[in-house]
Amino acid sequence: MGHYLTLLASGVIVNNYVLTRFLGLCIFFGVSKSLNASIGMGMAVTSVMTLSSMLAWVVYHFVLAPFHLTFLTTAVFVLLIASFVQLLEMIIKKHAPTLYNMWGIYLLLIATNCVVLGVPLLNVENSYSFLESTVSAVGAGLGFALAIVLMASLREKLRLADVPKPLEGLGIAFILAGMLALAFLGFSGMIAV
Repeated sequence: MGHYLTLLASGVIVNNYVLTRFLGLCIFFGVSKSLNASIGMGMAVTSVMTLSSMLAWVVYHFVLAPFHLTFLTTAVFVLLIASFVQLLEMIIKKHAPTLYNMWGIYLLLIATNCVVLGVPLLNVENSYSFLESTVSAVGAGLGFALAIVLMASLREKLRLADVPKPLEGLGIAFILAGMLALAFLGFSGMIAV
């Protein structure tokens, strides 16, 4: 049980894909303007990442590896993730149109987000079991959610601050992301996975 908690904590804090590996930055900067949109996007990315990692593990171990088709891993994983995103888009469009309109194009960007593709690929590369792969994906998703919510909180606070004109908007967002990355760098080496 301790191994799984370590794997989960590692994905959330120590090996945060956004702040330590710099994956998924397009959605990170695009959606983090609003706290509500960031919370919803964090949940969406976590669910897509978890479900696609679970299915990717099954497909890899029961189809690709036995039939020596591992060279198709990336292409198959991209198709799996795109399918999940399309399903999520249809569900959100029907049941939460406000959230659908708030996310805009970024919902479709989940399908091509490198962090969502990177997690199943790294799970295969690390030879994780099904449960380890699932826990790793949940941790990575929660780490993404934590990073985007922290960034959105800081950006909303900055609306009330006196930011120099040249740094307004994306300029100050890059500075904030750099400071968050430095803060998360302090956790490196704390958990060995």
